[in-house]
Amino acid sequence: MFDLISTYQSRILDAFWVTIKLTFFSAIGALVIGTVVAGMRVSPIPVARWVGAAYVSIFRNTPLTLILVFTSIGLYTTLGWTLGSDDIKVINYRWAIIGLSVYTAAFVCESLRSGINTVALGQSEAGRSLGFGFAQNLRLIVLPQAFRAVIAPLGSVLIALTKNSTVASVIGVVEAAYLMNEMIDREAALLAIGAIFALGFVILTLPTGLFFGWLAKHYEVAR
Repeated sequence: MFDLISTYQSRILDAFWVTIKLTFFSAIGALVIGTVVAGMRVSPIPVARWVGAAYVSIFRNTPLTLILVFTSIGLYTTLGWTLGSDDIKVINYRWAIIGLSVYTAAFVCESLRSGINTVALGQSEAGRSLGFGFAQNLRLIVLPQAFRAVIAPLGSVLIALTKNSTVASVIGVVEAAYLMNEMIDREAALLAIGAIFALGFVILTLPTGLFFGWLAKHYEVAR
């Protein structure tokens, strides 16, 4: 095991760095998209609610592998959407971020919607009495409390996103799972290789869980 780490040390670190970047940028995208969709799901406009519900139903029930393959083969190979690059590795990396973002946004939306439902109705009514429109009420009164109410669930979504980033290997993104498959093909040490990458993901996800647990303990709204 230690011989493998010594031999592949730089490549292992590079692969996990790609995993970290995938998780970071996809988390930002998922948070933005998920917040917008959550707002649509509680909107007073019926069409917006329908679109938000359709988005969640479609992406939450579609396999992530299928989404990433569709972005790479359907949008890039077939339609030629290169996302401003001529390097296929960069293109697939960017499509992986987009695919992970739109998929994870469905779960962010549902977590956030559950937080919105915990906000007392009287607070929204108070905002309306001050002359706030729906968007102002949502942005200034409801969402700040909703985010505080779902810190722990959002942490779980982020941990799941970190593990789901391994699916990016199906479109050629050289992250941890991609390197692990390559090492398994070259080395006759399946258990050792599996242990190395399992430990790597524990190192990535355990601090995330502890951090969000600490945030939830100190900042969640008491009900």
